[in-house]
Amino acid sequence: MKKGIIIFAIILVGIIAICGGLLIWYKSSANPVNKDNNKETIVEIKKGTKTEEIINLLKQNDLIKSELATKIYIKLNGVKSLQAGKYNLSQSMSLNDILNTISSGKIYDETIEIKFSEGKNMRWIAKEIASKTNNTEEDVFNLLKDEEYIDELIQKYWFLTNIIKNKNIYYPLEGYLFPDTYKFKNKDVTVKEIFETLLNNMDKELKGIKEQGQATGKSVHEILTIASIIELEGNDAEARTGISSVIYNRLKKNMSLGSDVTTYYAMQVDMGERNLYSSEINTSNPYNTRGPNMNGKLPVGPIASPSKESIKAAVNPSKTSYLYFVSDSNGKIYFTSTYEEHKNLIKKLQSQGLWYSYE
Repeated sequence: MKKGIIIFAIILVGIIAICGGLLIWYKSSANPVNKDNNKETIVEIKKGTKTEEIINLLKQNDLIKSELATKIYIKLNGVKSLQAGKYNLSQSMSLNDILNTISSGKIYDETIEIKFSEGKNMRWIAKEIASKTNNTEEDVFNLLKDEEYIDELIQKYWFLTNIIKNKNIYYPLEGYLFPDTYKFKNKDVTVKEIFETLLNNMDKELKGIKEQGQATGKSVHEILTIASIIELEGNDAEARTGISSVIYNRLKKNMSLGSDVTTYYAMQVDMGERNLYSSEINTSNPYNTRGPNMNGKLPVGPIASPSKESIKAAVNPSKTSYLYFVSDSNGKIYFTSTYEEHKNLIKKLQSQGLWYSYE
């Protein structure tokens, strides 16, 4: 009798141990594969895919620990309606989270958003495109070198002319890509699609100031060039129109613009990257307005993407006698009409510990 009880007890303990082990295995299988791995995995479930095939797909993508445990979980929890579509999943998601996502039909949105900031140049734009899409920086620069494509754009857009093909211009579309936040269908968007989306927006902006632009006597290319300088030099509406007046006044008097931002662009050095060398400042370059033989001249082309405000300032300069401007260390801009006033202002700012200049 005792022997029978002992055998029964052993069997019972074994059953309990097995059940306990199965329970631990089941609960463990429902946990994330790797709670610290948030890397996104896009899983596409096609229409008509059976539940067993979906489970197999999840396992193939290493998103679940056990196919068997997943089948049991679905049965026990009455999970239904696993829907077709693309889903954004990760190893950090529990089995419950994964199945709820697929059941909810919250299909992965492939739309991407890219913010093209004002004041940035084509090198920055190329990096941004490469970081947000499946294109490379080289793809961007190669397209800009494609003369046939550039000719097609000139034919398509009224504001693009053969001047952008000037051999001295670094990038033919510099300054013509309107800065804003854009949405594209997915990461497979082409560089052509991106360029033309931004050009379409620039088309709208320029049409709105077309008459004002014509009244300045400047071409669209010159207006965008002026606007790009204003963008990098000014920080508010009043400053921008004041800077615009300085540019126009200096051009009328056949003076050099003497703008540091044009020299930085000429040397292909980004502002803040490092200081310019005196040899660079004095370099003859069609972008460098601090170099020789630049009296009364604009840079050969835009040096950045100008904002709507800077474009408006370029066609609506303040009516002033200003020929100089400086910025203090707080970013406040001061304007003067004579070189004597300019020198005195610099001395004043230096004495106040506020000296930081643009000339």
